[in-house]
Amino acid sequence: MTPPLRIAALGEVMQLAYVPADFDAALAFWTGTMGAGPFFALDHVQLEAVKYRGAPAQIDFSMALGYWGDIQIELIRQHNDAPSIYRAWRDEGREGLHHVCILVDDMDQARTACAEAGAAVVQEARVPGGGEVIYVDTGGGPGTMVEILKPAPGGRDFFAMMREAARNWDGADPLRRLG
Repeated sequence: MTPPLRIAALGEVMQLAYVPADFDAALAFWTGTMGAGPFFALDHVQLEAVKYRGAPAQIDFSMALGYWGDIQIELIRQHNDAPSIYRAWRDEGREGLHHVCILVDDMDQARTACAEAGAAVVQEARVPGGGEVIYVDTGGGPGTMVEILKPAPGGRDFFAMMREAARNWDGADPLRRLG
């Protein structure tokens, strides 16, 4: 009998993500105190076929991505009151690590591994250009949400550009707007 797949077998954690109550203070902390950055802002992200707990959802959110060494830091701000993993976090008054992210090439294998590990898909969407994302709750308590992202073509290069920008960052222009 083949042992069940484990989520760790999908790949390494490449991101730590936060949904801060005060987005600007979180950005100042990560750029000033921690020295991460620069951050790249993606405003009003447009995902396709978004579902939260199996129901269609119209989530209006923005994110800022930056690197702290080789780990990506994501800061998320939801602009509307649509049901989502971000709103649930905010409504519960929670702070701290929201989720970690693993990049995959095979989303079917990732879904199988999550199901075998007992993790439930809480939110999912298609990324324009051919990517897909799921967020799973592993059921282990606080900090156990895992984002599994199959990037659209060019997505890994996009992340590499941000990581390279961080290598020689001098602290100037800590938040750079994209698209």
